[in-house]
Amino acid sequence: MSTDLEALIENPGAFLDDDDPAVRRLAVSVCEPKAPALIDRLGAILAADAEPAVRSQAAEALAPAGTAALPFLDAARDDEDRMVVEAVATAYGEIGDSGAVDWLTERARESEATIGEAAVASLGSIGDERAVPVLLDLVSTGRPQVRRRAVVALTAFDGDEVEAAIRQARDDRNPMVREVAEMVVGRSVPDV
Repeated sequence: MSTDLEALIENPGAFLDDDDPAVRRLAVSVCEPKAPALIDRLGAILAADAEPAVRSQAAEALAPAGTAALPFLDAARDDEDRMVVEAVATAYGEIGDSGAVDWLTERARESEATIGEAAVASLGSIGDERAVPVLLDLVSTGRPQVRRRAVVALTAFDGDEVEAAIRQARDDRNPMVREVAEMVVGRSVPDV
């Protein structure tokens, strides 16, 4: 990569079509999607760039555009690369899109760990009550990383079942899950 970094940072749009995927990814990462034309351009990159790392970066870069990014994220849900799907799941959480809750609950049970973790974290960020049943299930049945994320995600919700699940996670077989549950318990979960 022999690109002039100052020029790239000053005008990342000029480097979005570079032959080097590392340059394209860097250019995407410094884009601020404020103008509709740039949002469309990043959406086109998410849809069609040959390099998964560039598509993934485009999904992340689109999140600050808010609801304007949703059509592009929706179209990328079924990308063949797990890294892109994970970035899409994360972007939904950053946007707070409750329209993605059903898709995220399906992805939360994904066998690919990073996708499941991203989906669970986004469900907590969105805070839609439809996520509670799957989070309650995953806090005890998911892989350790997913159980840990589910404990944190549940803090966005109230209710006796939520409080009981967080308390129960303090006795989880995995130390990561126990540790986060102990940290979360201090927020307002009474001992029974």
